[in-house]
Amino acid sequence: MITQNYERRTILLTGAASGIGFSQMQTYLAAGATVIALDKQVISIDHPRLRAFQLDLADEEQLATWLTTHVKLLEKVDIVLSTAGVLDAFTPALATTYPAIKQLMQVNVYAAVQISLAVLPYMVARQAGTFVFMASIAGQVAGGGGAAYTMSKHALVGWMKQLALDYAGQGIRVNAIAPGAINTPMNAADFAGDGAMAAQVAADTPVKRWADPQEVADLTLYLTSPEATYIQGQVFTIDGGWTIK
Repeated sequence: MITQNYERRTILLTGAASGIGFSQMQTYLAAGATVIALDKQVISIDHPRLRAFQLDLADEEQLATWLTTHVKLLEKVDIVLSTAGVLDAFTPALATTYPAIKQLMQVNVYAAVQISLAVLPYMVARQAGTFVFMASIAGQVAGGGGAAYTMSKHALVGWMKQLALDYAGQGIRVNAIAPGAINTPMNAADFAGDGAMAAQVAADTPVKRWADPQEVADLTLYLTSPEATYIQGQVFTIDGGWTIK
């Protein structure tokens, strides 16, 4: 684990109850940060520097209400980690529906936009702040998800890049991470039964394994650190070589 000092830093993290988000939460708490954590599921740890909220990002109005009623918290946010996301089971366009696509887009894109617009003015006012958006290899190539998921991650990367360009001169750092096969509850279906799907994914990955969520959390910690201040508008792929094939 990378060692950094995040005392007196406040993190807003979505998707904190499990997987990559849970590892990020634990990592930043260990580094001394205060973490405001959001998730649809109950966040199962207690910590004196953790403010946990059970919130469904698929509900646009619920999120909007939370943002408007927690302005005092948002004013203090130094770093936004937009990690929450949902998969679409590799569903092609004609096998899904428009309402299903809209719901997935709300979680994977629009919630990140809502949070960005709520926090960004305070960061601009103090000329400092950092965003890390959780993209995917599906935000770079086709085949990393279904039609809706691939569209959503491409859209999230576009949002990230434009924020990075527009606000770099105002002290705002913005980047994204594109994970490949990460062993999280979101990918539990691949490990079901005899785990044949998970074994096939590992075999098809050049480094021949799945990643641990902590590996993504460590990359996040670096991207928000003082050592990464010259990195702007980039997508950092962590996929064991999947996209170089």
